[in-house]
Amino acid sequence: MTPATDEPVGHADVRTVGSTDALPIAPALGLSLDAASMPRKSTLVTRRILLISVLAVILGVAAAYVAQLLMLLINLITDLCFYGRVSDVIGPTAHKGSFVLSPAGNHLGVWVILIPVIGGLLAGIMARWGSRAIQGHGIPEAMEQILTNESNIPARITWLKPLSSAFAIGTGGPFGAEGPIISTGGALGSLIGQLLRVTANERKVLLAAGAAAGMAAVFGAPVASLVLAVELLLFELRPRSLIPVALATVTAVGVRYATYGAAPVFPMPSVLQPGGMALIGFVLIGGLVGYASVWVTKAVYGVEDMFEKLPIHWMWWPALGALVAGVVGWIEPHTLGVGYDNIDALVQGHWGLTMLLTFGALKFISWVIALGSGTSGGTLAPLFMIGGSMGAAIGMGINHFMPAADIDPRIAALVGMAAIFAGSSRALLTAVVFAFETTRQPACLLPLLGGCTAAYLISALIMRNTIMTEKIARRGVRVPSEYAADYLDQVAVGEVCSRNVVSLKANQTLAEVRPWLNESGEDTRHQGFPVVDEAGHVCGVLTRRTLLDPQWHYTHTLAELVTRKPIAVNEAHSLREAADHMVAEKVGRLIVVSKDDPHKLVGILTRGDILASHAQRLREARESSRHLKLRQGFKPQPRSGNTMDGHGHGRGSGR
Repeated sequence: MTPATDEPVGHADVRTVGSTDALPIAPALGLSLDAASMPRKSTLVTRRILLISVLAVILGVAAAYVAQLLMLLINLITDLCFYGRVSDVIGPTAHKGSFVLSPAGNHLGVWVILIPVIGGLLAGIMARWGSRAIQGHGIPEAMEQILTNESNIPARITWLKPLSSAFAIGTGGPFGAEGPIISTGGALGSLIGQLLRVTANERKVLLAAGAAAGMAAVFGAPVASLVLAVELLLFELRPRSLIPVALATVTAVGVRYATYGAAPVFPMPSVLQPGGMALIGFVLIGGLVGYASVWVTKAVYGVEDMFEKLPIHWMWWPALGALVAGVVGWIEPHTLGVGYDNIDALVQGHWGLTMLLTFGALKFISWVIALGSGTSGGTLAPLFMIGGSMGAAIGMGINHFMPAADIDPRIAALVGMAAIFAGSSRALLTAVVFAFETTRQPACLLPLLGGCTAAYLISALIMRNTIMTEKIARRGVRVPSEYAADYLDQVAVGEVCSRNVVSLKANQTLAEVRPWLNESGEDTRHQGFPVVDEAGHVCGVLTRRTLLDPQWHYTHTLAELVTRKPIAVNEAHSLREAADHMVAEKVGRLIVVSKDDPHKLVGILTRGDILASHAQRLREARESSRHLKLRQGFKPQPRSGNTMDGHGHGRGSGR
């Protein structure tokens, strides 16, 4: 038996690939039991984490520059299509720093309706003859590849997605640029993971690192991007994934700071810490916006279903959706394009109630129809605008009817922005941290947490899938919605294994054993029996089927039938270790040895024992009980009976 190493060969370190390591067992019992009981090394990470972290840093740099390139391309197309020039983007009179050119100042009149149609038509053509995977807002597609395809995103998506999105958004599509950038960063990480020799889990980490770096590069929000990767892409919180993704987001934001400076993306005037009444108002705003987020999600997929029923090829759908966006953009130009300037206006309190209601309603109509048509674009920015408009309007309404509440409309807009994202995606922590990082207003943290939690609660109660998962759930993909510690990793083998072990002697013949098996006694009902030598050491395990197999002559000894090395675990190992070991060795039972004496057989662990251990978990989750009654809790306890002495030991009657 050779000790387990950190190299990715043979038996992998199971904690770093999904759980804790179950030790491989060698052919000879003495060696195998010694190995099974040896102290386990720290298995939080292996040396492979260094390679993945270096790749993640490279991804962070690449994703940051890809984000800048995509924003430049969107601005160029916007400038050319709506203003007939490119001087606003490149040249001596170009805008400085990080900016998104708004189409709202165009003077095209009614002709503006046709501009988004051109972008939608190009997006449909690229989807038809490129890949239909470029449709949508990016995150659900990345989730699907992680859950069903070992994080293998086709290489062509790396350039098709940003190009189609640039045309769709640059021509006035009512989408955010962050979705395509997240998708492109993820595709880039997947591509690197396919070019190099890595595991599927490592490829998933690279995909998440690229996606998170893309989001961080757009918004300058490294922590929110990391949390988004955990909540929507990784489906885990482990060092082996957390470290590389965190390094990628820090690197991407570092590149952004070096290029554009460290100012917040959505600058917001300093606000005062809200009082108690205001805090209640913000929680109410969050709950109302959270309820609205449920219907926003249903509207998006309802529109998708309507397009599915059209008697024309799906390639033309984005052009039809863009036609509606163009009409709405003609009525209210602020609904066109990325619209980050609209978010600035919301958090700075520049809009009155009429503008809030008009813009919010028209942006919703434009975005939900364009997105439902299957074009390429992001959902985060539109959701922020819709939710921000709702939040600010509700805040003004509360102030009108309850002036004592003193709701700040700017904070109300920010709470609405975060709450609609928390409700529609159920990424609670991402919503709270994102809103804080992009504005850097610490006074908003408490309202954000209260409002987003209310939205999350409402959404969880009445909506099964989210705006991120509904599409792939319809395709039969099951998406994890909760991240809990592995129950099997909390239970030791020694707690559930069968201790009453019936063993056979190696020098026994089949002529002796078969009649005993046919007696159908209590000891003969087992399906597997350890075989021990004269010293009491286990030689292996023989199944009932092997012992009764007629191909073996009755003169054979049991030692002659043992052809496989004994597979064992220590009683101190977890059930997760044992289960992984069973899978790796393709066996249904394991020998259990003592943690103090590696040569001592203490039991047998079967698959049935592992399944039966879940009874405790189900009982804790389903059974309600009352352990303390108030009337009894204050009564003096009797001195006799089962009481505890000063050392914590029970006294009185025993069991």
